[in-house]
Amino acid sequence: MNETRVAFLFPGQGSQAVGMGRDLYEKFSTAKQTFEEADEALGFSLSKLCFEGPEEQLKLTEFTQPAIFTVSIAAQRVLAEKGIRASFVAGHSLGEYSANVTAGVLSFADAVKTVRNRGRYMQEAVPAGEGAMAAILGLVPEAVIELCAKAAAETGAVVSAANLNSPEQTVISGAVAAVEKAAALAKEAGAKKVVMLAVSAPFHCALMQPAQDRLAADLRQLSFSAPGVPVVTNVDATLATDPEPLRDALIRQVTGSVRWVESMRLLIEQKPAHFIEVGPGKVLSGLMRQIDRSQTVLNVGDEASLEKTLAALTPSL
Repeated sequence: MNETRVAFLFPGQGSQAVGMGRDLYEKFSTAKQTFEEADEALGFSLSKLCFEGPEEQLKLTEFTQPAIFTVSIAAQRVLAEKGIRASFVAGHSLGEYSANVTAGVLSFADAVKTVRNRGRYMQEAVPAGEGAMAAILGLVPEAVIELCAKAAAETGAVVSAANLNSPEQTVISGAVAAVEKAAALAKEAGAKKVVMLAVSAPFHCALMQPAQDRLAADLRQLSFSAPGVPVVTNVDATLATDPEPLRDALIRQVTGSVRWVESMRLLIEQKPAHFIEVGPGKVLSGLMRQIDRSQTVLNVGDEASLEKTLAALTPSL
């Protein structure tokens, strides 16, 4: 079993859905215990919010982040119980916390409280209606970065590449006028599609500095341990094996870009036999198809996907 190298990928905001995690909670005591731990750490029933909604509340960043994180760790713990452990871990934005907990860097209770605060700080950093994000499809990331620089210069406002998701998809973030200008330039430059995103704040750009400062104070209070397996960091797209760089990476990623394409290419170079998206949804599986179609990405978000993944892994184990 030890010979098969598996990389776990953990989703970020946008993968939430009412009902997520309920199946794991009902079928596996280790998942139920994870939700109970989250409820106790947060002082309210996160599990009820995950399973029953309301959707409007689940969509609020300060609830979305601990919710996705908890479902992801519940799924990861069920996998561990089945003997499936990661050789490498990576997470998209918020998912980097799930990766760190899986690697033994942070305790679950510390992380769930921190991601709830992270969501709140991000929400409060920019007044509603002043920030925006847009997905640019069909232009290479380098072109999008250039267009953002041009739009920022022309408007005198912040806009930058927030998520370098795939060779075909880059998400930009910043002040409304600058994001709209960059979106218009992208259309002129031949982008296949430009989609304004329904987000509550402009994540991963310089406007998030107040949130980064507040989060840094929290993260510096926490105990970080050496990871049991290498963790890929969003901001540097490197494999980190020491606790301090991991703390630093979690601080810097609030205003920094999520370098997902480079992160996945780095993992592909490690030649894992399988990638497993651990948590709700299949967003990261879709991005991997755009990055490298030859890679197999399994997923675990409920009992059915768990059984399918275990069946796919059995010949290799």
